[in-house]
Amino acid sequence: MTGFDRARIEAAVAEILAAIGEDPARPGLAATPSRVADAYAEFFAGLGKDAAAELGDPVPLEGNAETVLLRDIAFRSVCEHHLLPFLGVAHVAYLPGEAVVGLGRIPRVIETLAARPQIQERLTEQIADTIEQGAGARGVLVVLDASHTCVTTRGARQTGSTTVTVASRGAFTDPAARAELMALISGGAAYDPAGAVGGGPA
Repeated sequence: MTGFDRARIEAAVAEILAAIGEDPARPGLAATPSRVADAYAEFFAGLGKDAAAELGDPVPLEGNAETVLLRDIAFRSVCEHHLLPFLGVAHVAYLPGEAVVGLGRIPRVIETLAARPQIQERLTEQIADTIEQGAGARGVLVVLDASHTCVTTRGARQTGSTTVTVASRGAFTDPAARAELMALISGGAAYDPAGAVGGGPA
């Protein structure tokens, strides 16, 4: 990963442990700075990567294709406000233009964009933009439904709360097309015109 400085991370974690009144050298904590550096290398592996490259080479189509919908793609990211994880599922629909991409490519795009300090709203928009531009899609709809540990473990501690964000592009900005996809995503639950999927993901 470009710019990843393991030694600085380990030193910073040791300093945080000392700052909260702990002894970074005690047996239970001695390896913690190294463990955190390992975790951060994974959590932020998407920094400096081109997410569009994860789409690979689109496969040309003969004629027009119908909508492609992938539901319940698990993802995790780290909230840039508190550096705490948020985890959830992504639902992605796209209307191919002149080509399609491999089904395994879309989860890779999500993983790359999620593996950096993020906010859910921006992540949703970035996924939609990457698929629209990288795949030449005529329409894109992205729905993220995630639980944020900065909400569930601190402050109000809303342990059952999730956050839903939506981004649409092209043909799927049409309310009727969007409503149809929302129904497919939610397994038949009522469509919420504000963009939420009633009852959570299927």
